[in-house]
Amino acid sequence: MKTKYQVIADEIRSKILSNEFVVGKVIPPELQLQKDYGVSRHTVREAIALLVNEGFLRKEKGSGTYVDDTYQRRGDGVSSSKTIGVITTYLSDYIFPSIIRGIEQKLRENGYSLLLASTNNDVDQERECLEQMLSQGVSGLIVEPTKSNQYNPNLAYYLSFKERGIPVVMINAYYEELSVPFICVNDTKAGYLATKHLFEQGHQHLALITKIDDLQGKYRMKGFIKAHEEMRTNFDPKNVYTYTTETKGQVFQTIREKLASEQEVTGIVCYNDEVAQGLIQALADMGKRVPEDYSVVGNDDSFLSTAGSVKLTTLSHPKEELGEAAAEWIMLAVQQEVTGNKIFEPELIIRDSVKRI
Repeated sequence: MKTKYQVIADEIRSKILSNEFVVGKVIPPELQLQKDYGVSRHTVREAIALLVNEGFLRKEKGSGTYVDDTYQRRGDGVSSSKTIGVITTYLSDYIFPSIIRGIEQKLRENGYSLLLASTNNDVDQERECLEQMLSQGVSGLIVEPTKSNQYNPNLAYYLSFKERGIPVVMINAYYEELSVPFICVNDTKAGYLATKHLFEQGHQHLALITKIDDLQGKYRMKGFIKAHEEMRTNFDPKNVYTYTTETKGQVFQTIREKLASEQEVTGIVCYNDEVAQGLIQALADMGKRVPEDYSVVGNDDSFLSTAGSVKLTTLSHPKEELGEAAAEWIMLAVQQEVTGNKIFEPELIIRDSVKRI
């Protein structure tokens, strides 16, 4: 458990890193900090001494305590000129090892080291990761946004990187509120191709399972709707099943209950391969088979697409190539100004999970 002075130091450090306390400006006086935190003068002084030692503050006799930028030059022993920060939502799950491998190989080939962190798609953990990258003095940042389809309280940290001249590129998604370059798959097209394929195989009544706290899910749903519009076919809103990071485990129970009474749906578009495999198991629990009873399309062409008893029809994702592209972008951006985004176009990969009717 942290001591009171460490907690106070953490909060002041966060305000410095998010630019609430600006370099060169004085922080509130000790007496005000005592009142704000309800602690003794000694505790406040311990917190300030810690931050002075770390290079976040400097004391000027008779004037006050000022925000310093020494920590940016120290980097806690890390060579900032050749270190790239990488923040992803997950490290060892799903397609992320392949993406990270692509980043790491390309950076290593060019003499860069990698500082890796993950958020578990949690904004509090994302804040901690961003603070770590700022305090370590990375020269560039590759980041996968956390809950990119929701308002994010950490946006000010990204502006801090920009003000410090540290280039940032986002992968897989981006924050629509920020003007930050990104490298992504065309998720609208992915949702469109999956839906169109089911229509082409004779399916007329389709369902969608999508994640709504990430931007990818929003755009894959947009593609689902676009295909219906193109086919001049209405979709039933009751057959659109949504979930978030926290409710993922509940969505399959909802689907089982709905499909038990829904007789028309024959094809289901899934947010990704992981959801598709979970759906196949949920259907099996109902005594239903894929593709005999329901046709299912996944997304991302992950290892899961061929790991189950039914090989999934899915959409391609560049994975390692996307990681390499992000590494190349950030290395160039460290040397010179770089603009523009990179969009990978998905392709349909046909396997065994869709039946023609």
